Amino acid sequence: MDRLFVISCVAMISTFVERGLAAENWPQWRGPLGTGVAADGDYPVKFSADEGLAWKVELPGRGTSTPAVWGDRIFLTCPIDGQDGVLCYNMMGEELWRRQLGPQRENERPEVSSGSNPSPVTDGKNVVVYYKSGNLACFDTNGRPKWKLNLQDRYGEDALWWDLGTSPVLAGNRAIVAVMQGSESESYLVAIELDSGDVAWKEPREYDNARESDQAYTTPRVVRQDGNDVIVTWGADHLTGHDAATGKLLWEVGGFNPDNRGMWRVIASATIDDGLAIVPYGRAEHLAGVRIGGQGDVTDTNRVWEKHGRNVGSDVPTPAVSDGKAYLLGDRGRITCRDMKSGEEIWSADLPENRYKYYASPVLAGDKLYCTREDGTIFVGRVSDDGFEQVAENEMGEWVIATPIPIRGGLLIRGEEHLFCVAPTAPREARRGR
Repeated sequence: MDRLFVISCVAMISTFVERGLAAENWPQWRGPLGTGVAADGDYPVKFSADEGLAWKVELPGRGTSTPAVWGDRIFLTCPIDGQDGVLCYNMMGEELWRRQLGPQRENERPEVSSGSNPSPVTDGKNVVVYYKSGNLACFDTNGRPKWKLNLQDRYGEDALWWDLGTSPVLAGNRAIVAVMQGSESESYLVAIELDSGDVAWKEPREYDNARESDQAYTTPRVVRQDGNDVIVTWGADHLTGHDAATGKLLWEVGGFNPDNRGMWRVIASATIDDGLAIVPYGRAEHLAGVRIGGQGDVTDTNRVWEKHGRNVGSDVPTPAVSDGKAYLLGDRGRITCRDMKSGEEIWSADLPENRYKYYASPVLAGDKLYCTREDGTIFVGRVSDDGFEQVAENEMGEWVIATPIPIRGGLLIRGEEHLFCVAPTAPREARRGR
């Protein structure tokens, strides 16, 4: 066995213990706070498919979901022998368990998506997974099945034009799924009890929109307001807040599509920090800052600012937000930093021009911003008030659609064929081992 590999792994395990696991998990798609921001630390800059790795493992099928991490366990969804599957690895890259949940549903765009688009979510006790087939299931972290149901069998067929991308979220002891698929089938939010699999509540979420503008591929965010969990959901030209305990609609903000244009489906999710949501819409040509909270229709009072114009927002990648700044990545590689309160541009930069697009969302780790192009090129740059300084262009040798995870000084990258673990930047023993 390669000596550097062993030393790197030992150093990584030591790092986990020293820094404390509880504060440095990645339990859901956009990280511990849902903001696309990693815990403080020094993270890798230069790496590739063959260099700077602690390990890599070959995956049994092609998925595009981002893994979830809790403690020493990594969870990810993946087709396994033609079925919806979930895998669990430890932080040494050893497979601990795998489960299959029934036939997978083929994707519409195999080059950029799969039937395993939604990312798993975990609270350290439960792991919830969801698929294009409609399968929704919960396991404990040791792989013991707790329950399984199929939302499409129960509530109607999927009517989305493209591949389902919404990930489940957790609120208390419940899993929440948003289904926003237009007039051809019911749109709704549903809450499932983690312990039993019983439906706690199901609430319609339907609006009268133009063709395809009532479809959404976004993931909700659970926030605390007035001591209660509120599910903030973006789609169908509305940002809404529902009571996580009852499903009741608390507030809504509309007016995002005043001309009722068609084909304004939304993919990028709203990102929330300090009571303000950054809302990309209109195929990257519109962006809004919206205050969350209130009662009833708060469209007139809660829309703080709007920006319009070419490349002002993002279509697919969801923004990262930190310290009053929003970092947006356009599908063609334009990075824009905006002041969250005013929406004003602080700076912008362009990554190298290329025919490939950016589907993964940007991730901020310390002062490093990670931007992943679909061909497996991961750009790393340092961000400051003065702008973006590109410091590395890393080639993973295969397609990467999932968002990378900076965690405990290292980096997890889910590619088309492999799960890569980039070693922490600072294991001096590993460097001497060369």
